[in-house]
Amino acid sequence: MISSPLMVHEKIWLDKPKYDAAERRYYERLAKGVSQNSNSWNSLAGEVAKARQHIKNSLQCIDDIAVTSNTVSVEITNRLNSLEKENVDLKNQVSELVELLKKMDLRIVSLEKTCAGGSKPADNKVPAPAPHPKKDDAEDDDGVDLFGSDSEEEDTEAAKIKEQRLAEYAARKAKKPVLIAKSNIILDVKPWDDETNMKELEAEVRKITTDGLVWGASKLVPLAYGIHKLQISCVVEDDKVSVDWLQETIQEIEDYVQSVDIAAFNKV
Repeated sequence: MISSPLMVHEKIWLDKPKYDAAERRYYERLAKGVSQNSNSWNSLAGEVAKARQHIKNSLQCIDDIAVTSNTVSVEITNRLNSLEKENVDLKNQVSELVELLKKMDLRIVSLEKTCAGGSKPADNKVPAPAPHPKKDDAEDDDGVDLFGSDSEEEDTEAAKIKEQRLAEYAARKAKKPVLIAKSNIILDVKPWDDETNMKELEAEVRKITTDGLVWGASKLVPLAYGIHKLQISCVVEDDKVSVDWLQETIQEIEDYVQSVDIAAFNKV
């Protein structure tokens, strides 16, 4: 088929639907991109607002901490000042008490020396009456000393009272009972074997007597293989009975005793 010359010169856009579709897709994508950018902007603005609020809260918290710290610092400073003042007062009081105790110790030592030696302490000596001033011949002739005899009598009476008090103190000290040092001892007495008669062993131990030694309770304590040891208590006066002597004396009972040990030692 041969085309007409008129149709060759006509302008026909045969691909217009395809370009329309492409244009429509372009604008749709553009609109979608604007929407996404808007959402992103709103999200970014929200994050910025949250960050600002967080910073504001943090600054407020720091201010609160600073105020609290200042308050606590002031309270601690006041407390420390108060404690320092109390410490100084206590030190002064302790110093005064120490001085008083030193004076009392010196006084007691002086009194003890006086009672032991039978003489009065130096600080308790009665001062001798002051000599009367010399008078003129006219005063010796005319005047009379009306107060001299009374003063001498008072000094003598005061000396007698002090001597009496010192004697009473010495008597009370002499009557005071002397403390006797004693010790409570628990001994472990071991026999030779399981055939040893423990009753006879205890009887032999209790036969040991001396001044200042008192035997107490006893019991048998199992050791091993049917062997028992005698555990016996006693009270001794430290000045009269030696622990070493007591152990050696019990050890001398060779027929029954193998060894002697101290299980307990307490001061009474």
